[in-house]
Amino acid sequence: MRMSTFVRLICSDQVSSVMDQPANSSHCKPTLSTEKAADIVEAVFGLKVSKIKSLPSYDDQNFLVKTLSNETSNNIAEYVLKITNSTDSQNADLIELQTCAMMFLKEEGFPTATTVPTKHDNTMSLESVDSGSGVKQQYLVRLLTFLPGIPIANITTDPDILYEVGKLAAKIDKTLEEKFHHPLKKKLERGHFIWNLQNVPLLSQYVCAVDEGRLRETVEQIIQQFKDNVLPKLDRFRKSINHGDLNDLNILVETEESSLLNPCNKYRISGILDFGDMSYGYYVFEAAITIMYMMLESPDPFPVGGYVLAGFESILPLTPEEKDALFTLVISRFTQSLVMARHSVTLNPENESYLMITSKRGWKHLLKMVELGKEAIEKIWSETAEAFKAHKQVP
Repeated sequence: MRMSTFVRLICSDQVSSVMDQPANSSHCKPTLSTEKAADIVEAVFGLKVSKIKSLPSYDDQNFLVKTLSNETSNNIAEYVLKITNSTDSQNADLIELQTCAMMFLKEEGFPTATTVPTKHDNTMSLESVDSGSGVKQQYLVRLLTFLPGIPIANITTDPDILYEVGKLAAKIDKTLEEKFHHPLKKKLERGHFIWNLQNVPLLSQYVCAVDEGRLRETVEQIIQQFKDNVLPKLDRFRKSINHGDLNDLNILVETEESSLLNPCNKYRISGILDFGDMSYGYYVFEAAITIMYMMLESPDPFPVGGYVLAGFESILPLTPEEKDALFTLVISRFTQSLVMARHSVTLNPENESYLMITSKRGWKHLLKMVELGKEAIEKIWSETAEAFKAHKQVP
């Protein structure tokens, strides 16, 4: 089942932030009623709520909020209220840094959200709230502007939009690495963050969540392959800040007859969501992550990497060492996503349908990639990219 348009805004809250913590750490997810959430919007941000709707999420809580500029006005504005779980709310510096990066990219021309300032002109506020348990917890709250468009997961992707997604991934990392200066940047060195591709070996402690047999054997082989073929070469890759989660629900598109980038494009990228997985990594990590997620919903997944790679390399050509690692990095990202989804289901079985979004086609794609092998997949990517560039006459 595809996610609704509303769900697009929070899909990547699934399991990411909890994985900055030890495996047995407990997150205190907020469970505010819509009434209490509306009260926060009015008390903290000074806006009159006309309608509020809860949005599905995992660790945090999110609401779609519609407001009126005043009681006599018919001007309606839409926002997303994000209430961070009580554990992550203790790391205000990291969330502030992610928010600043998002707003910096907006200033640089990227289609990201901006924050609505609180009454005290801050980007967020730490609120003490009773979610219904009788005990007050502290939650960081932010109000973000609502972005137009639908998730790329909800369209049939074509080579043009996949190429543009690849360009977008490279541009984000290049802009952040070269221009984003912030006194808290070192906070992005998240040493045990499970979603950083460098930490694929940490998956070993979660492998027991995968059924014994072919799936578990494949996972164990990929982890070992990563240790053997990627870890020893990391110092040869170019470091960068990664968005880290350019999945098919975190990129929004709008239908458009023409585009400034390419008059033949049917879609224009209209939104980039969720900066919660930002961390220091490498340019090639972003390429691999983007390829993996763009493959998920495609009925013909293997050429996808060629289109994304063509776009990425039009901005940031990969070095021979980086390109040689790309296949292993893509299957490693599949493995991260699939293993952690299985692990999270063991902790929260009631959320199985939500947590297993990636698994719908993920296991099938992963097993087929492993079966075909590195040489065959790289050949598909290379031939697809070259054919696309030749047809479109792009660099």
